[in-house]
Amino acid sequence: MAQQGNVFNIQRFTIHDGPGMRTELFLKGCPLRCEWCSNPESWTSSVQPGVYKTKCISQKKCGMCKEECPKEDVLQFVRGKLTSIDRSKCTNCLACYQACPSDAIKQWGKWMSVDECMKEIKKDLGYYERSGGGVTVSGGEPLLQSDFVAELFSRCKDEGIQTCLESTFCTEWEEAEKVLPYTDIVISDLKHMSSEVHRKYTGVTNERILDNLKRLADGHRELILRIPVIPGVNDDRENIEAAADFIIRELKGNVRTLQLLSFMRLGEEKYQSLGIPYKMEHVKINRKSFQKHVEELADYFNSRGIHCLVGTKEKQ
Repeated sequence: MAQQGNVFNIQRFTIHDGPGMRTELFLKGCPLRCEWCSNPESWTSSVQPGVYKTKCISQKKCGMCKEECPKEDVLQFVRGKLTSIDRSKCTNCLACYQACPSDAIKQWGKWMSVDECMKEIKKDLGYYERSGGGVTVSGGEPLLQSDFVAELFSRCKDEGIQTCLESTFCTEWEEAEKVLPYTDIVISDLKHMSSEVHRKYTGVTNERILDNLKRLADGHRELILRIPVIPGVNDDRENIEAAADFIIRELKGNVRTLQLLSFMRLGEEKYQSLGIPYKMEHVKINRKSFQKHVEELADYFNSRGIHCLVGTKEKQ
């Protein structure tokens, strides 16, 4: 039986997650709940509706979503406009999305076959060849759909398309083993070196993640490693030094590039569409001084012999 994956976004011509020009597929489902996450629509593994209240025509002028919803009091209206969904009652049937004429309701996630994904990917073959790019699969956590990713990457390799896996590696190692034989490039994160702090801000401990990164290094798998630099969370000297020690001692020279990603408030509208509180709302930074701070952290990593850049572009 052909594999299907739950894809919540396909971005073409992306240049941030791997070399060259890429087509990037984002898969639903993630075991982490990072407070700074910009893709909360990736968290659950099910297809779900999101509400964009500014696009609602109004219940009086339209009301088609209300008419089609099979349950009472699921759709919440304020002053006649759809503002939210009672997620405790919603079955994610998407009848409201299918009825809405104004895009006030968005469908987060779509089940796609490998053939359907390959049709989109192959549209950009010429761009991959000219730029040294290819396909990246991200999430969420793509290894939660490892069988789908393995088949997709196998098909990409048959077409001569470079593959990149962007993963938290917060999964059983056996799931990674299904995908790695067809993977050219691996991207992962170091969010925090303290397991306790990691759990506080992401909902899970870091032992499995660190162990899987060490397994990658033991297999001489080259990594692009990232640290999302979050003010007051992981940008202190103690954590940065611990991260450098881990990279040097445990990853043994297998980190091709360490990329520092400066915190930005992204995805707030998505949180609103899903009725999820945005926990970084209180974080205020001076962009110029914070960027200087991140550059100083990069200087420290480079002084330790770790090739480190600010941002996602692969400069040498």
